[in-house]
Parts: sequence; C-alpha cells; structure tokens
Amino acid sequence: MNQVRINRIQSRMMKNAKLKILILWLFAVSFSGKAQQIYFPPLAGNQWEIISPASLGWCTDKIDTLYNFLESRNTKAFLVLKDGKIVMEKYFGTFTSDSLWYWASAGKTLTGMLTGIAQQEGYLSIDKPVSTYLGQGWTSCTTEKEQLITVRNQLTMTTGLNDGVPDSDCTLPSCLQYLADAGTRWAYHNAAYTILDQVISNATGMNFNTYFNSRVRNKTGMNGLWINLDYNHIYFSNARSMARFGILLLAKGIWDGTPIIQDADYLYTMINSSQSLNKSYGYLTWLNGKASYMVPQAQFVIPGSLCPAAPADMYAAMGKNGQLINVVPSQGLVMIRMGDAPDNPLEIMNAFNNLIWQQLNKVICNTVGPTETLIKSNTFMIYPNPANTKINIINRNSSAEFKAFLVDANGKIITSGNDCKNLSVSGLSPGAYILVIVQDGKRFIYPVSITH
Repeated sequence: MNQVRINRIQSRMMKNAKLKILILWLFAVSFSGKAQQIYFPPLAGNQWEIISPASLGWCTDKIDTLYNFLESRNTKAFLVLKDGKIVMEKYFGTFTSDSLWYWASAGKTLTGMLTGIAQQEGYLSIDKPVSTYLGQGWTSCTTEKEQLITVRNQLTMTTGLNDGVPDSDCTLPSCLQYLADAGTRWAYHNAAYTILDQVISNATGMNFNTYFNSRVRNKTGMNGLWINLDYNHIYFSNARSMARFGILLLAKGIWDGTPIIQDADYLYTMINSSQSLNKSYGYLTWLNGKASYMVPQAQFVIPGSLCPAAPADMYAAMGKNGQLINVVPSQGLVMIRMGDAPDNPLEIMNAFNNLIWQQLNKVICNTVGPTETLIKSNTFMIYPNPANTKINIINRNSSAEFKAFLVDANGKIITSGNDCKNLSVSGLSPGAYILVIVQDGKRFIYPVSITH
C-alpha cells in the first residue's frame, strides 16, 4: 500500500472520528438537560430556588390558559421544575403547599426504586421467586407455577396472575389465581404489585415505612407516609414531596452528592423497556416515545407513543385520577400534578397527561422537543457560515413553517424565531454555536460559527 493511499485512509478516519466527536458533543449539549447542574432544595424548611418562566424564554401569556385548563380538570396542585428549580407552582381551591394527597399508583415508582435499593443492599434478588421471601402458598397457583413468579415479574407486571378476578386489589391467596406462565403476559395488576411491599419488609426484616423513610424519604427531605387502605398500600404527601422524588429520578438516584441508589443497570431498566410485551413499561414506571403501549384493564397493544405531546424521553409515575410525576431528562424538566379525576371519563391516565402537555407546550414555547434528529442534513441551506450579522435559513424542500434556535456551547438558547428566514447574530460573542431547526416533528442540527 503506497503512502498516498495510507494518507487518504488516515484522513478519512480522522474526518469520521471528528464527526463522531461532533455528534456526541451536539447530543451532549442539545439533549442532556442543557448541561445544567441540578439544584437540590434543602432537606428541611420551605426554602426552594425559583426561576421565572420569562427568564427561560417561555410564553408567559399562555400560563393563565394552562391554569384554567388544569382548574377545569379538578387539579389541586401543579408544579413544573427546571433543573430542580421551581418555574411554575399553582394550588387550586383550598389546597396549599402543605396539603397532603394520595399518590395512588404513582407510588408504584417509589416502590420500584426501593426494590432496587433492597437488592443493592443484598436483602433480595429480583430474579428469585417471590416465594423465597413470602413462603410457598402466597397464591392459589400450583407450587410449580408459583415458583415461576419472580420479583422481576412483579416489577414488570408480568406475573401471569389473573387480573380479571372480582377484586383485582385483593391480595389473599384465593384472589391470586393462575392465568398464564409468568413472563408470558403483561397485565396491570394491583394485587401482584402490592404484595411487593411485603416482599421488601420480609427481606429486610424492617417495617415498610421504616425502611422507606430511612432509605428515601429522610435523605431527600420528603414528607409523607404509606397507609393501608383496604388491600392497597398508598403513599400520602404534599406536592413538593412529589417534586423532590422527581428531582431524585432526574438526578439518576443521587441526591445532592449522596447516592440513594447506585445500581446503574437497575436504574436503566427501571426507566426503559423492561420486557417486550409492553414496550412502554419499565420497573413500575411508564415510558414515553416507544413504538407501542398497553393500558390497564386491556389486553391489546396500541401502536404509537404513550403521550405524543410530551418529549420522547419523558418517563412517568402515573396514578388513579391523574396523580402524575413526569421527568424529561433531555430538558431537565419535572412536572407534577395532584388532584381529583377530570370530569370526562375519557381523560384518564395517559390521555389526560397528553392533554396537559398540549397546554404546557404552549407555555414552553421555545423548547426543542421532536424525536427525530438529523445532523447536518441538506434540507436547509444555512449561510453565511461563518456569519457576521445574521444567519440566513432557506428550506430547500418545503414551505412548511419551522422554528429556529441558536444555542451556545453551554446549551443556552441565545435567540430564536418562528418561521424566520434569518436570525440576527450581531452583538453575539465570536465562537462556535449550534443552529437547531424544528419542522414537522423533526430536529435539524447545524454547527455554525460567528465572527466579527
């Protein structure tokens, strides 16, 4: 091989390496919560840093419309956090920041994290049969079929137990009946989940509240208590405690430098598809942006994303009557909703969550949120580059409207415009920037330079 050819190959390798580095850098800046450090409120007291929607470039004239929508849907509390700081906080009626309310099934995600902590501490293994911790006979299944049910099946709603019994909340062995082999059927079954609390208590040898308080609540400044209501085990707290748990999820299980859970594999599966039957379910956590999803009390697969109006990387704790924790890592957002059920019976769970995002998106008017990203696509002509006073933008293929954002190296949006043919860059510091264009659900990214 002659030296010229070697030089050409090395040149191509360098260009590919540079492109990979560029892509990784662009993704780090554009999709990692704007590279902002997460704020953690103090463990005691009511102090909490607040930032205004206006300072984020949000459309403040749309906030009242959002609040009116929430109030008409029987909302009691609503919060939006950006990198841990409160951007929006609204209470309705007589409800206040100190009022306690039930999490309902949103508490499942709490239990999901606590299960990971118990495994991390060596108290249990999620791959062992549930009977390891409850003894044989905790169901009415045969011993052979009962042994197939592992703790992981409880976390993923794949126990195979019959959720069509007269009372699907009933945790008595007579109510826990065989329907299918564990791992072969997905069904949102409250009783099979509720038994997990007893698994944790027996495995750790501690009262469930005591264990939860020492491992999660006290280390994050939450308030609240688990209470038995009939067969169910429900968590009650104020809305800010919900927000604190949202921050813990956003921070990947670390609270202000203190690891709450360190098992990266467990956390990854908790907020990613944990099985193939319902791609939109992790460990007791709902997932957005997947190809399909299933819903409680149904056995059909629905194509599409769980919450189309929300960012694709959003994951959620969702409970009866619209108790919601939404976490969006790419934008550093946490959204909390507490309250009664909307009057419209069709506005339940993910459908109601999607309606909230439709309204919230009008407030977060400069957030870049589509799911498909095209780097250096030829769809748009960008010139001049380097730029001096303005950047011209021409769509080669379509006349559809688009949004454009100029982002600096710290991930901060410097300037933006709707359907703009150019962006003014006069007065900006010379250097490297990213031009992000959003059109028809796609995100186009172009590195640009500014010189003077």
